[in-house]
Amino acid sequence: MTRKSKVAVLLSRVRVEEKLLVEAFQARGVETEVIDDRTIVFDLHSEEWRRFDVVVERCINHSRALYSLRILEDRGIPTVNTAEVAALCGNKLDTTSALVRHGVATPRCKVAFTAESALTAIESMGYPVVLKPAVGSWGRLLSKVNDRESAEAILEHKEVLGSYHHSIFYIQEYIEKPARDIRSFVIGDETIAAIYRYSDHWITNTARGARAENCPVTPEIHEISLAASRAVGGGVVAVDLLETRDGRLLVNEVNYTMEFKNSIHTTGVDIPGRVADHCLLVAQEGQASRAQSTSAR
Repeated sequence: MTRKSKVAVLLSRVRVEEKLLVEAFQARGVETEVIDDRTIVFDLHSEEWRRFDVVVERCINHSRALYSLRILEDRGIPTVNTAEVAALCGNKLDTTSALVRHGVATPRCKVAFTAESALTAIESMGYPVVLKPAVGSWGRLLSKVNDRESAEAILEHKEVLGSYHHSIFYIQEYIEKPARDIRSFVIGDETIAAIYRYSDHWITNTARGARAENCPVTPEIHEISLAASRAVGGGVVAVDLLETRDGRLLVNEVNYTMEFKNSIHTTGVDIPGRVADHCLLVAQEGQASRAQSTSAR
């Protein structure tokens, strides 16, 4: 690399994760600029963003993330993660379809477009099932459907709500798991860490109070986590895994703007440092590619 990289961190607000990432870049002597997605205006005819060697996306709003990444990539600016990864991981239906296409083990899933066909799908799968919005995070708006009466009520509510998020019925097999799930952290080709998330509730997000404990990264966890990451395009992702009663692992979801503040001390892994190192590698590869392109002219 002929010069030091310049990094932009695109965010909605400075949470603990973003603060730790900026500190990790600064500890490596990297010039870092924090950019608030609530204030930016993209000029599609301007080259101003080319002053950055990589843009690290940390937006809370999925649409802002997706459009920002597409605009940046179309101008040849390396991003972490890519627009493709954000598009796939930001939509549970698209994620599941990609996982199935690549042969990654995941809970059975059916998709319907009307309440009537959704009820038919639910009954064919057998109770209980899980209804999820195609787009969402932090375990919000999930419903465990235990019987036909509950199914009819929830489907009616979704129809009355009438928003796009509720017009697609994503129906997932309910997995009888221990009182926990597993979240693994994949950077590039390595599963750097994993945690158990324990909860008495069937939803085990730490955002909803689940307790985190270190989970050893076994060869099986690494294999399925890496396969899931590759299925959505790779980069820096968190993979949510479910354990079945017969000992299999299934990929539940893949997260492209992962939260990790509760996992650093738990795992003993410098997650923000590892993310920063990966981003700088992406920046170096982008610099090399641009230099090669310039010399070939």
